[in-house]
Amino acid sequence: MGFIGVVIIVVGLVLVTVLILGLVASMFRKVGPNQALIVYGIGGQKVVVGGGAIVWPMVQQARELSLELMSFDVTPTNAFYTSQGVAVIVEAVAQIKVKSDEISIKTAAEQFLTKTPEEREGLIRLVMEGHLRGIIGQLTVEQIVKEPEMVSEKVRSQVADDLSKMGLEVISFTIKEIRDSNEYITNMGRPDIAMVRRQADIATAEAERDTAIKRAQASKEARIAEAVADQEKVIAETASQTRQAEAVRDLETKRAEYDATVKAQQATADKAYEIQANIQQQRVIEEQVRIEQVRKQGEVAVQEAEILRREKELIATVLRSAEIEKKRIETLAEAERQRAVLSASGLAESNRLQGQAQADVIRLQGNAEAEIILAKGNAEATAMQVKAEAFLEYNQAAIIDKLLTGLPEVVRAMAGPLSNVDRITVVSTGESNGQGAGVSRITADMATMIAQVPALFESLTGMKVSDLMEKVPAIGQNHASVSTNGTVKPNPEPKSEPIEVESPKM
Repeated sequence: MGFIGVVIIVVGLVLVTVLILGLVASMFRKVGPNQALIVYGIGGQKVVVGGGAIVWPMVQQARELSLELMSFDVTPTNAFYTSQGVAVIVEAVAQIKVKSDEISIKTAAEQFLTKTPEEREGLIRLVMEGHLRGIIGQLTVEQIVKEPEMVSEKVRSQVADDLSKMGLEVISFTIKEIRDSNEYITNMGRPDIAMVRRQADIATAEAERDTAIKRAQASKEARIAEAVADQEKVIAETASQTRQAEAVRDLETKRAEYDATVKAQQATADKAYEIQANIQQQRVIEEQVRIEQVRKQGEVAVQEAEILRREKELIATVLRSAEIEKKRIETLAEAERQRAVLSASGLAESNRLQGQAQADVIRLQGNAEAEIILAKGNAEATAMQVKAEAFLEYNQAAIIDKLLTGLPEVVRAMAGPLSNVDRITVVSTGESNGQGAGVSRITADMATMIAQVPALFESLTGMKVSDLMEKVPAIGQNHASVSTNGTVKPNPEPKSEPIEVESPKM
């Protein structure tokens, strides 16, 4: 064979090889990872997933089965009845796919290989709707609405066996919507909605309250800070005013010290003169009192024999009254002195900041005035003592004097009730009986009452007014015989007998 023959043979082999390869390529079937190739014929059934296989013509055939996820709505046309008898419509979404194992693929191929996707989904939907109906019939509306995951889980668990027999598996089952025509679900949610609204209102009110509290606290802190600033300002101003006042006080103190020195010297001179004048006046009063005591002692010596027990008792009563009056005057004088001292001390204390020197002057003035008041009180007390001693020396003349001077007061006291009468109505019967009628009768009664005064005196003292009046001339002569130097001179022409006083009638 020549070269040409070799070339022809080689070309023929190449063509045969190409034809064989083309034939083999035409018999090779391949699928993607989302499909399964079902090869059947001579050699039995073969499943290829995501690969390829040679399908011999005339003796074998191959069909493709989709392994992709199937998603479809489960929307029953009729309502489902719950365990309460309430009709509800439940719409769900199901995710289904063929299992990946060879047995499940062969099972799915047996069930759905010749069916369209719509027919396959219709069959699966009927199965799922049946199981969903049975599950809804066992539950209440509240469970379905509040626990949709529980419903989905029940559906998945019950449908799994039936779909597994078809070579399928449930990837997910989700309830999309639950509704009813009687507004049962709407009314069921109203209490929760009201509670949620109430909680929202409460939360809003609490938030507003907290905001108001925080705002009030901030305002309070701001006012406190402002008050502290104002207080510090007032403190600073007070300190400044205090320093100014201290400076003024020091100036006034110096001035007061100078004025006090001048006034003290002047007051010393004035008070020295007044004290000396008071001393001289007191000496004059003491001399007069001493003279009066000497005179009274002479009278007592003259009348001592004539004083009887009744006179001593009367004089003793007067003496006790005089002692009480003396103590009262001394008490008033002491109180006046203490008041003057306290007034001077209080005035000195109030004016302490204006200068100690001025306070000393005021205190000296108060002490001087207190001494003057005390001296006056002592002089009055001494006079009362002399008066009391003079009462001891009283004789019948004194008694007569007291009687005569006291008669107007007795008459005035007896007429006192009549002065309080606002109106007097006189009823006259026309019978006077010789004593007058009408207003004249009142005058006669008053005269009768006054005429009874001497009888009242005689019944109380045991002494007759007529006897006392007869002894008045003798008493005057005895008093005229008393000399001014305290000695008693005998009466040269005694014209009356010694005065005798009757003892009181028991």
